[in-house]
Amino acid sequence: MQEDKEKSIEGLFEDAKDYIDTRVEYTRLYLVEKVSKIFADVVTNAVVIICFILAFLFGTFTLALFLSDVLGSYARGFGCVALIYLLLALIVYFAKEKYIEKAIINFTIKNYFNKLADKDEEDEQKI
Repeated sequence: MQEDKEKSIEGLFEDAKDYIDTRVEYTRLYLVEKVSKIFADVVTNAVVIICFILAFLFGTFTLALFLSDVLGSYARGFGCVALIYLLLALIVYFAKEKYIEKAIINFTIKNYFNKLADKDEEDEQKI
């Protein structure tokens, strides 16, 4: 009888050890999945941002050259584009607290919770 108790206690310890090992492996794989998703999101967002910046710069340069042709002077064309940017900067500066920051915060939170909901749906489909 004592021997049976020792075997069951050993089995219990063995099961607990297996459970802990499995749980650690699950946590490791879960973290790898999260980190890889974050990395993929950062890389794709960086590529999109770089493309937008390049398109914006080439568009700006094209506008400046077009205005230079229309106004007959490179200085006037590029000066007009500089004034457009100055006006845009002033608009952003005065509207940032009331409109822009709130919109960015709301967009970020909404995006985060949508990804979280998608993850929950994927988990439910796996079960």
